[in-house]
Amino acid sequence: MPDDSPQPELDDELVARAREGDTRAFDALILRYGDKLYGLIYNMTSHKEDTHDLLQDVFAKAYHSLPKFRGQSAFYTWIYQIAVNMTLNFLKKRKRRTGLSLHDLDSSVQNDPALVHMDHQTNLERRSDLQELPKRLNEAMQRLSESHRTVVTLFDIQGLPHTEISKILKVSEGTVRSRLYYARQQLQSYLQDLWE
Repeated sequence: MPDDSPQPELDDELVARAREGDTRAFDALILRYGDKLYGLIYNMTSHKEDTHDLLQDVFAKAYHSLPKFRGQSAFYTWIYQIAVNMTLNFLKKRKRRTGLSLHDLDSSVQNDPALVHMDHQTNLERRSDLQELPKRLNEAMQRLSESHRTVVTLFDIQGLPHTEISKILKVSEGTVRSRLYYARQQLQSYLQDLWE
């Protein structure tokens, strides 16, 4: 029996329509990639308001840059590249402006249900450890260099393969693997006391 349900449009089709001025096509791309890009930016900045602002800027830049998109890579690779570059630039400016303090991290991370699942039957000590975990993990992520934090975010959190990450960051796959290995070693070192 044939499936008569409408098939989602391919990115290429939506991009072509958006380039012709169809804002609904671009809105469809925003819906398709908005959550993933939000997660990417949030995991790099650890601040909800900055993430919202940056995400709006990323979509605005992507929309205005659509005529320059040549289709040599997938649309999501292209827009991830924009998001990563804009976020890294933002982080550099923020660091110059104020210096990043771990005390400035978004306090809502500690209560983010996406990062911690609390079982009501656990004892208070275990619950305390679980509440501490996202905060400590976030602090450890912020201690990584921007290039290492970016690779961990793209691979471990966003689930992108090495090949896509290398295209987004414009580095070799070997560099991606090396940064990922080094970043994981650092994270393990920063969080060592949690496993003891």
